[in-house]
Amino acid sequence: MQISFDLIIASLIDGLLLGFVYGIAAMGLTLIWGVMNVINLAHGPIIALGMFSLYFIFDLFGLNPYVALLLVAILGLLLGVLIYFVAVHRVIDAPHLSTLLATFSINMIIIGLGTAAFSASPRNVDFSLGSLSLGPVTLLGTRLVAAVLAVAVTGGLYLFLYRTRPGRYIRAVANNRDAAELMGVPSAQILALSFGLGTMLAAIAGGLIATFFPFTILAGGVYELKSFVIGVLGGLGNPVGALLGGLILGMLEGIIPAFMPTTWVPVLEFLLFVLILLVRPQGLFGARK
Repeated sequence: MQISFDLIIASLIDGLLLGFVYGIAAMGLTLIWGVMNVINLAHGPIIALGMFSLYFIFDLFGLNPYVALLLVAILGLLLGVLIYFVAVHRVIDAPHLSTLLATFSINMIIIGLGTAAFSASPRNVDFSLGSLSLGPVTLLGTRLVAAVLAVAVTGGLYLFLYRTRPGRYIRAVANNRDAAELMGVPSAQILALSFGLGTMLAAIAGGLIATFFPFTILAGGVYELKSFVIGVLGGLGNPVGALLGGLILGMLEGIIPAFMPTTWVPVLEFLLFVLILLVRPQGLFGARK
């Protein structure tokens, strides 16, 4: 099979643009783990809720999807704070199995209620920004905007964590919660805020994905698995590493179908997942200690 260079370049760029959005999704998962050592198994359904939230705001009120994304982000933040106080707060200091079961129960509740309310029929945000042609490469406008917004969200998160008082509190709690509490940091509120930020990032990623892929209430599961791969790749607890890991995974997803059937994509992704765990468990970029 002869592979053209133009096809490889187009596939690579398309995958990298998608990788920015993957990075945002994984960033939410790794932020929660880095601050409170909780693996959020409700991550996928929250991504799906982000998709449906953007869909309904766009469909019912006619708002531009990228304006609606602001509302989706706020709803994601509030949902995360609610989930924290309802399901996570009571077991935050319990063994990891307790927090896994708590977030898994939220996972099942969201999927059950979502299936009953929305059915399993695919939905689609009917929105287009056209395309941009650069020689042999054609870039979809929605993916370009999604990549730019992903970079903006990453920059905003960095500024929040390193330039604001709540951000400094989050980093203090992540480093040593007991010491932070002795210094007067309200750890319960900060943990709730951290969980809310993680779910906000998941909802934003879901909203962006909804602008270029059809989705159902079960669609978030695929992106949750990708988030785990990216988190291990970039280093759990390292949000910037998650973005870089997303770019790597997106690049692989773009390149692999040019050489072999797309059915091999998840196989190679999880082979990479296992390989990183065996060779460099802290991830390629490592988590800050």
